[in-house]
Amino acid sequence: MMGKVDLNKKLKENSLLKTAFEFFTTKGFSKTSITDIVEKAGVAKGTFYLYFKDKYDIRNKLVSHKSSQLFKAAVSELGDELDRLPFEDKLIRIIDNIINQLNENQSLLTFISKNLSWGIFKNAITTPVTDDDVDFAEIYQKMLDESPTGFRDPEIMLFMIIELVSSTIYSAILYKEPCSLAKLKPYLYNSIRLIIAQHENKPKELK
Repeated sequence: MMGKVDLNKKLKENSLLKTAFEFFTTKGFSKTSITDIVEKAGVAKGTFYLYFKDKYDIRNKLVSHKSSQLFKAAVSELGDELDRLPFEDKLIRIIDNIINQLNENQSLLTFISKNLSWGIFKNAITTPVTDDDVDFAEIYQKMLDESPTGFRDPEIMLFMIIELVSSTIYSAILYKEPCSLAKLKPYLYNSIRLIIAQHENKPKELK
């Protein structure tokens, strides 16, 4: 169980993360200062540096945390039905659920898409920010292990899929360019299937 001191530290860290997210999505990252964050969160400036190196560090941890929450919500909502699906269908169902969440929360989409880099994402999937964040690397590995097909370079495969999804849905959701999200989805999911097929060890038989 968490002691009183640990709980207090966790509450302060969560308060700083929540406040920073509010500022970054309303005022913008460049216009937000650490002073803004600590004053609104009601903590001393020194306390900020106990948890975060600088403004970029809290932003990166927020991207990690918010990405993890999206993934956790998707896995939780899809539940047992995921277990019955082949690898590519499983991944596409999770991605589809996350896209729908981002379509409902466009300020979160803007924040994540603008700041998500492979380095941040890789860090996020291996070192969860908060105790209730999902260890995505572990779940991805489990999905790979359960697939009857082996995959070459699964990290490159995931990188390609994430880059493709984040860049295309950003334009489709926010600007309806080059088309609506509904029209884009079938093309996007076919492209994901092609990326996965390219990484399979056993080539699929031609039908």
